[in-house]
Amino acid sequence: MTINHVVFGTGAIARAIAEELLKRGESVRMVNRSGRMAEVPAGVEVIASDLYDQAKVREVTRGAKVVYQCSQPAYHQWVEKFPPLQKSILDGLTGSDSKLVLVENLYMYGESNGVLMTEAMPYNAHTRKGKVRAEMSKAAFEAHREGKMRVTAGRGSDFFGPWGLSSSMGGRAFYPLLEGKPAQLLGRLDLPHTHTFLPDFGKALVILGERDEADGQAWHVPNDMPRATQGEMIRMFAEEAGIEPKMNGMGRFMLRLGGLFVPAAKESLEMLYEFEQPFVVDSSKFETTFGMKATPMHEAIKHTVGWFKNHSDMKSLAAKS
Repeated sequence: MTINHVVFGTGAIARAIAEELLKRGESVRMVNRSGRMAEVPAGVEVIASDLYDQAKVREVTRGAKVVYQCSQPAYHQWVEKFPPLQKSILDGLTGSDSKLVLVENLYMYGESNGVLMTEAMPYNAHTRKGKVRAEMSKAAFEAHREGKMRVTAGRGSDFFGPWGLSSSMGGRAFYPLLEGKPAQLLGRLDLPHTHTFLPDFGKALVILGERDEADGQAWHVPNDMPRATQGEMIRMFAEEAGIEPKMNGMGRFMLRLGGLFVPAAKESLEMLYEFEQPFVVDSSKFETTFGMKATPMHEAIKHTVGWFKNHSDMKSLAAKS
């Protein structure tokens, strides 16, 4: 059987891509190290492979029309392990007919100082992880310009929604809230901060895979209410869930303290600037080009509340992320 779409990774964004592809009647293969994942969507093949081996990259993507790169090492290992992972993927796809869709965030831009972020912003990262993101993106688009493969990239902000356990607006926020405790957030709660709904992220990435005019460019995926604050997001969630909106924002001291015990908390410290100033993303380029609008926020919040209420058993995974 020919698999037209291969998704590297089985995390929240990878799942959103797979579910969007299934809606379109496409064949989907998902790849991770173990070959296992919880609640495998019906019709998806999940296999194990080592993507640090370019020969295995070629093997698992043979005949694929589109490859979606959502795979990544543990957050505290990005600097050492992410560049060789992506290089292996680029090398493995060189010369193939597969189109590569990169899943990216906004780290490469560095501090926006409240300026509306567009795709035209220069890469001005001052953090280790931001510099890694910038270099990996540059290398991928250079491969595109050299004709080695077709490449496009979808960039989202901090995400929320089904399976969004590890995000800042995820398990550490919503599970405590549902238990009557304060949502645990980062930085200031009263500043505009764009959040990306996971199903919208998945749909946008599939569109980028389908459309030739996406090639060779990075695109900010659609977001609704891009100027909503973290506090507003929590209040909307609480209203939908019928509970009291309680929340705490962790500053630098608490993250340093947490970093003594949790590697991910330590790594979040250098990215805290995103939550200490307005962080607003412009997605008009994507919306105008492809005619897609984000899910209205009230619908996205309703969907998110339902998922977290129905997946209380995932709380332990959120605590580890």
